[in-house]
Amino acid sequence: MNYLAHIFLSGDNDLLKVGNFLGDFVRSKDQKKYNPEIQKGIKLHHYIDHYTDTHAIVKKSKIRLRPQFGHYAPVIVDMYYDHFLALNWSRYGLTGLEDFTHHFYSLTDKNKLILPEKAHHVLHFMKRDNWLYEYRTLEGIDKALTGMSRRTKFESKMEWAALELKKNFIKYQEDFNYFFPELRAEINEYMTHQL
Repeated sequence: MNYLAHIFLSGDNDLLKVGNFLGDFVRSKDQKKYNPEIQKGIKLHHYIDHYTDTHAIVKKSKIRLRPQFGHYAPVIVDMYYDHFLALNWSRYGLTGLEDFTHHFYSLTDKNKLILPEKAHHVLHFMKRDNWLYEYRTLEGIDKALTGMSRRTKFESKMEWAALELKKNFIKYQEDFNYFFPELRAEINEYMTHQL
């Protein structure tokens, strides 16, 4: 899952949201520097990634993408699934998507002194282009994927990934609709016992 899903799956706990966002930016040895709630969010991020990466439905989505996008298929699936979460936000969110995203941006502003430099870099573009809100449109996903394509070390062809999503939209949506309720149930269980 990508940023929107990670933040959403943190529930109402703001520090958990910060930690879940930081999961890609903080090395294991540096986690102890953070508030215990933020540490829990970082661990939650890794748990979500592991569950997602090993789920049969997610693997099915990746297999569909692999011939064209190679080892970038998992990144693209994460983006597609964030698109479907944003597109169907009224089914999941308790507040509107725009309010949810602005709350998160405000939360990162309040905690900016503890964020690593790489996180600041991503947040700059995330806020400027309002990624989390724009994920709801094909144009928003296309812009995000094209931007990522420019920043990859190797040729990724991610600039073509929005066309693939449009072409096989129903298949990817079915994958998401099957997977996401299972992920939510798994994370609720995890949070009950681990956090």
